[in-house]
Amino acid sequence: MRLRINGKEREVEPAESVEELIRGLGIHRRIVVEHNGVILSVEQYSTTPLSEGDVLEIAHFVGGG
Repeated sequence: MRLRINGKEREVEPAESVEELIRGLGIHRRIVVEHNGVILSVEQYSTTPLSEGDVLEIAHFVGGG
């Protein structure tokens, strides 16, 4: 499946949902996901389907003081 993730075209294993993609990418930290211009709530990750050519921005939180 071809997606644009954080501004780069990527070929990834087919995933039916954003949640499945995140697991497949091995992301285990707190993140926020924008899917085709819409910021998703965590509850939407499992119900948001992916299609060829979708655009995602995935950002993680950085702590500091």
